[in-house]
Amino acid sequence: MSDIIWTKTDEAPLFASYSLFPIVKSFLSRAGISITRADISLAGRILSLFSKELGLNKADELELLGELTAHKEANIIKLPNISATLVQLKAAIEELRSKGINVPFYPDEIITDYDEEVAKKYAKVLGSAVNPVLRQGNSDRRVLPPVKEFAKKHPHSNGDWDKANKTKICYMQKGDFYENEHSIIAEKDEKFYINFINSDGKKELLKELAIQSGEIVDATFLSADELDKFYESCFDEAEKENLTLSLHLKCTMMKVSDPVIFAHAIKSYFKEVFELFGDEFKAHGVEAKNGLKDMFSKILTLKNKNEILAKFDEILSKKAKIWALNENASNFDVPNDVIIDASVPALIRNSGKVKDKDGELNFSLCMIPDRTYARVYEACVADFKEYGALDVSNIGSVANVGLMAKKAEEYGSHDKTFIAKEDGEFVVFDEAGESVFKFSVKSGDIFRMTQAKEDAINAWFELALKRGEISKDELIFWLDSSRAHDRNLIAKFEKFREKFINAGVKFEILNYEQATKKSLEIIRAGKDVIGVTGNVLRDYLTDLFPIFELGGSSKMLSVVPLLAGGAMFETGAGGTAPTLVKELKERNHLLWDSLGEFLALSASLEHLAFFRQKKEAKELSEALNRAVASYLDENKTPNATLDTRESHFYLALFWAREMAKSGGILSKIFENLADELEKNESEILKQIREKDGASVEFDGYYLLDEARANEVMRPSEILNQIIG
Repeated sequence: MSDIIWTKTDEAPLFASYSLFPIVKSFLSRAGISITRADISLAGRILSLFSKELGLNKADELELLGELTAHKEANIIKLPNISATLVQLKAAIEELRSKGINVPFYPDEIITDYDEEVAKKYAKVLGSAVNPVLRQGNSDRRVLPPVKEFAKKHPHSNGDWDKANKTKICYMQKGDFYENEHSIIAEKDEKFYINFINSDGKKELLKELAIQSGEIVDATFLSADELDKFYESCFDEAEKENLTLSLHLKCTMMKVSDPVIFAHAIKSYFKEVFELFGDEFKAHGVEAKNGLKDMFSKILTLKNKNEILAKFDEILSKKAKIWALNENASNFDVPNDVIIDASVPALIRNSGKVKDKDGELNFSLCMIPDRTYARVYEACVADFKEYGALDVSNIGSVANVGLMAKKAEEYGSHDKTFIAKEDGEFVVFDEAGESVFKFSVKSGDIFRMTQAKEDAINAWFELALKRGEISKDELIFWLDSSRAHDRNLIAKFEKFREKFINAGVKFEILNYEQATKKSLEIIRAGKDVIGVTGNVLRDYLTDLFPIFELGGSSKMLSVVPLLAGGAMFETGAGGTAPTLVKELKERNHLLWDSLGEFLALSASLEHLAFFRQKKEAKELSEALNRAVASYLDENKTPNATLDTRESHFYLALFWAREMAKSGGILSKIFENLADELEKNESEILKQIREKDGASVEFDGYYLLDEARANEVMRPSEILNQIIG
């Protein structure tokens, strides 16, 4: 087994890796450290599903990595991957088939047993399929001093804010997941059974769950009727107050519930269209959950397309305007184009404004249907209105310790989310046949369950304690005593309370609104704080605060101490990845900042040095940290003129210099490398920039042509020869 595993993923991180990984491998090999790649890309996972049928001999490398996480030797660097929507999955299938790899089409209708088998296989790669497999530990995310200092020296804008700002966050006041949530702490190991019972008493078993003693189990549902009422009130309010509508969901991760919630927005906004043509839409597979872009492509094949499109135009001319993401796409076009954890912070940094189809910038009415976490953004907007935007040059930092291990909380909910096909009841029975949870629902209501294992929760508390002791910063537990799930977490914390007190770690438990306000108050005073949060808040907050503090979440160090003793190091968010790839193809200029990869590699080497007693790894890690400081101080991050490939060259140059002058056991080995890179700097940069501005092709988006990718992403023959 290699000392370190580097993951091959998707989009901009994948393209950038063709440039960066050979450099990393070259440096590590000089120290006798091995590093290999594991393919967990969307295309790679699809091919592994049908490897046997296609005679590909393609291993399921995600499954193998998942098995590795159970070993203390695990040392994984995980780059951002696609959390595929159905639209992306179908695009990947189409691309593979165009290359002569005849994976099955995705079956839109289940007619045969084969259709069902294929659909089940593809379900394994939809949505957040990777993270639950690999995240067998909790999350430790924080900013390193060189990154924070760079942000302070080169502050970005967080927008213009005052009390006159009209932007608002809107959420359901009734019938949402938050209101309907019930939660228990399991008393023993057993099985639970999710059933749907219709109004005639017919019972259908939907899923069997293995339950462990001590784990927290939740169930809830969202009312489709109340959701529609919420949307209609938002549309009316936006029109009256002249606000532009923006909808913020996470259809990539919450792959069952959120596309349905997204569809309700479209059906409510274009209610008259669906009243007139709903039956026709159903007959021709025109579905709102795939977004307007997919709907219009199918409507254009209908005989009465002009009549239908005219009705759409009529409604658009009358109602509140919808956020235009660019000149070609609206917020309602594709469900996965807007991802809440990236979209709301970016909107706030833009003074709460978005553009409409006419290009006009306007304050927004931000729709976040379920209130559970919407109030975080509401509190943030209120704080900015009251005190103004955060001054990056003076603020402190919000680190995060996140509950994540063993599919904890909502991110484990996909396989336990169901849409009611008719009126009836969702009932969860235990092995004795007793009802654990029961909800009366109407057709279209969304039911979901979540689980959080006790050992994962205990490890989360221990990690928070450890970080508090090391950092001496205050801990804020983001737990809402009005929420059923959080009340059970608070109860479990009581066993740890004395430990925190005896260790002298300062902490408090606050609900989400209070925690947001307190965190902002602390960092406005120039101090640091650690948020201790559940899984979804971990995801949201490790975008929200880093985007304010650093300009992007990829600049945070993200460590996952695995429960078995190993570690995984994540490299930040990939939310901008599709846009960056488009720009790369159009003008051969990539703006992906690999800072997250640099930080993860440094932490990975530090971990290797500690657990394997490898002095060479420690030397490389410390030199890399100094190189990152130079990389930031000399502003070699990708920008309008500096490409990702050039930034990788400078990282290599700085790293080699630091190794050469370290005085350590490897310094002599790196002296020649540093000299060669310095001597050839101008020629290397000239070769990298030679085709800048010209369009390039990789013969694929999901499955690149390897030779072509290397040719484009490693254009300097001199650099290639030097690093080997």
